[in-house]
Amino acid sequence: MYARRRRNYFLMMGGCIALFVSAWTVVRLWSMPVAIGMCVVAMVIPPVAAMVANRRGPDDRWWDDPSGDPKSDEWWDELDGKKRR
Repeated sequence: MYARRRRNYFLMMGGCIALFVSAWTVVRLWSMPVAIGMCVVAMVIPPVAAMVANRRGPDDRWWDDPSGDPKSDEWWDELDGKKRR
């Protein structure tokens, strides 16, 4: 799960770098407005990539990780409808 999120993050950031580099090395020679548009799109990618990388799945229990107190952990598991094995 973490590897998939990390891969998606690096793919998005690689796309961002590719947009910037291609916009100012090749596309600007053809059309300056298109190069600027590519840079605007590339500016939006990093925040979206951060959200994708930090998104939690429905099975991730980051909000109530086991605290070490068996009674409390058992109570939270009962609330979540999960059985401890």
